[in-house]
Amino acid sequence: MSLLVVGLSHRSAPVSVLERASLNADAQLKLLQDTVAAEPAAEAAVLATCNRIELYADVDKFHAGVAELSTLLAQHSGVGLEELTPHLYVHYEDRAVHHLFSVACGLDSMVVGEGQILGQIKDSLARAQDLHSAGRLLNDLFQQALRVGKRAHHETGIDRAGQSLVTFGLEQLSAGADVQKWARGKKALVIGAGSMSSLAAATLARSGVAEIVVANRTFERAERLAQILSEGDDTDVVARAVPMDAVPGELTRADVAVSCTGATGLVLTADAVAAAVEGRTGAPAGATSVGVREADERRTAETPLPNAGAGAATADDNCPLDLSSVPSGFSVMGEAAVAGMDAATLEQHGAWAAGGTAVDRPRETGRPGPEADAELIGALAATATRVGRIPERRRPEPVAEVPRPEPVLFLLDLAMPRDVDAAVHRLAGVRLVDIESLADASADAPMAADVDMVRRIVADEVAAFGAAQRAAHITPTVVALRSMAADVVAGEIARLEGRLPGLDDKHRAEITQTVKRVVDKLLHAPTVRVKQLAAEPGGAGYADALRTLFDLDQETVASVSRAENSTTEKNRGPA
Repeated sequence: MSLLVVGLSHRSAPVSVLERASLNADAQLKLLQDTVAAEPAAEAAVLATCNRIELYADVDKFHAGVAELSTLLAQHSGVGLEELTPHLYVHYEDRAVHHLFSVACGLDSMVVGEGQILGQIKDSLARAQDLHSAGRLLNDLFQQALRVGKRAHHETGIDRAGQSLVTFGLEQLSAGADVQKWARGKKALVIGAGSMSSLAAATLARSGVAEIVVANRTFERAERLAQILSEGDDTDVVARAVPMDAVPGELTRADVAVSCTGATGLVLTADAVAAAVEGRTGAPAGATSVGVREADERRTAETPLPNAGAGAATADDNCPLDLSSVPSGFSVMGEAAVAGMDAATLEQHGAWAAGGTAVDRPRETGRPGPEADAELIGALAATATRVGRIPERRRPEPVAEVPRPEPVLFLLDLAMPRDVDAAVHRLAGVRLVDIESLADASADAPMAADVDMVRRIVADEVAAFGAAQRAAHITPTVVALRSMAADVVAGEIARLEGRLPGLDDKHRAEITQTVKRVVDKLLHAPTVRVKQLAAEPGGAGYADALRTLFDLDQETVASVSRAENSTTEKNRGPA
């Protein structure tokens, strides 16, 4: 087995890179075709979700395979190789198996334990099978990954450690409130009718929303999803379908909108969302107001200091500090004012600040005199009188921030690349949760105790899969050996019949059976033991040793492998 995976995910790349590198369905098919056409790869499969893009291949050369797969990913994603490379990860052989099994169990998901990834792995396998890019290795690998993922969810409580991305997103929208109480009675707009949008619509229906409007570029798919929602036995939600050009009007009516399309551009711009909010409230959805402190500091920075002749208060002209070098906006009593002073000057400044008498020291040539010092100190005092204090940026006074208004429109963007303009985050009256904010929210999520159990399952399954693959690698050699032994037995029986033409059928059959038993007994122990040894790590060389010892024809072994692969291809099917 020479399994190689090259990819990037939310763990290795920022959302901005993932967004640009996302692959639509056509790009995935073309990537598969080009991968199997490349020299190092014999098989290929692509696993592309909203937060990962991974290319799996059976390669004959590691370094050449990494270079080729990385280049292909860059070409088909549209992100330059130099930019993409720092975010790529590479797994080989058993580590690649471990990675996919972990992904299948939800251990590598943005929301740990989510089960939606199993459907995505199944789709990835089906796509590779349809293109005939998945051979025996990738068929076995992906089908086993599906079984491992199902086992993890069945035997552990990993489902309690996380939930689907949709559920997690709704929890973030509700800001920690109970989702069902938050959603009850709301009107929802679902943009898109694919698997993720369908899951979102079903989740909203079970959460108790009163109405769901489905918009999709293919109106028939929107109608089909709306019909399924309306006919559901476990909900009484009202569902209807609309064309995509009706989205702006429906957004004005909706309380919550979920978008997950395959569009390459924005589906909802900031202007469109602002217009929808204004249509609901009658007030413009401007950017969120800045805090009092930020506004105060901006006003202070923009206010010029008055001249000395503007009625400024008189100050002590014995201050040893060279006030002309102090940046505007800092207090003469603050840390910034005394930074860099030598010990003697600092002592004089301390005496002056405490109201004592400073020690005179000679002024440098060109340094402003006491009059200039008094003017600047007076200007600072005038500023303090006007704004209430001398701005001190090192130690700002605690002030309350202006509260953000309660949202009237909730947006959940699950698309990659994004459907909703990121500028919507700054609109008042709107709460937007997108893939980037979901990644931030899930970064510190606590791990459930069941995660350790799943990791043990993954480790055991990786070892079992590796052993099975290594044992399978030697099977064609063993089959070829037994086939050669059968040919030897048949040749010797034919030679015996030539020497003993009068041999009756009963005796001929008994002699033939005896010779076969002798050969089988001689081959039994070596073939069983070589399979056991080959299943252990580093056991790949036993097949070569067996072929050398018994002088087996390589083409005979290869023909057995092709026959087995043909049978596997014929009988394959998802787990």
